[in-house]
Formats: sequence, C-alpha cells, structure tokens
Amino acid sequence: MPSLLYLVKQLELAVRARLDEVVRGHGITALQYTALTVLERHDGLSAAQLARDSFVTAQSIADLVRALETRGLIRRERNPANRRELLIHLTGAGRALLAAVDAPVRDLESRMITKLTAEQAADFRQSLITAWQSMA
Repeated sequence: MPSLLYLVKQLELAVRARLDEVVRGHGITALQYTALTVLERHDGLSAAQLARDSFVTAQSIADLVRALETRGLIRRERNPANRRELLIHLTGAGRALLAAVDAPVRDLESRMITKLTAEQAADFRQSLITAWQSMA
C-alpha cells in the first residue's frame, strides 16, 4: 500500500492540475487563485505573510503580486503602522474574479469527494485539518 505522504502528494498534484484548468479560463493560475483566496480570508497581508499562507517562497510572491496588481486584482498600500511595509488588499475586480470561479471550483471539490458518503467527506475534511495542524 502506498505511504500516506505519497497519497497526499498525488492528491495535491491531481487537484492542482484540475484547478489550473478551471482558473486558466479566467486568466489566472492555481497559485494566483490561492493567493487571492488567502487575501479574501485575511485582507491586508504583507508579502511575506501572503507567501507563507499561499505556500510559495518570498521570491516567488513578488512576481505573483506584480502580475495580480497589473491585472487590477489586488492593490498595495503603505502600512500606516509601519510606513516601510506594503500591505496587499483584494480589489473589487479580485472579488469579482473569485465569485466567477466559485461554482467551478466547488464543482471540482465535489468531484474529489464524489465517491465518499457525507459522513466520510466530513471525516476526510476534519482529518485533513487535524493533519495540517499537526504539521504547523
């Protein structure tokens, strides 16, 4: 039987590929989608915070932020508490894009758990949360 780590990685690769297909039609990548959803939950993050929460390196986040800002999906503003720091905010256009991809992303999530009962799906979600918290 494959190791749990192998299975988690294979699931992540499959989901990432399908997510890329879903969001590509809206002109963004799966990584950009992830960053936008992070900002939707926690608006006003620094680039370092956004990188950590989006699972990318600090170096990668600079290009990602630049691309999203160029498209008008995010904006950067000086932190009033620390003028040297720029905080990243989701724009109305960014929120609209997330709304546009919400249904297909939910369909993808449903497809992932389609062979599970409702109870198994709830247990799977909770197990993932618990495993994630164990690694934090």
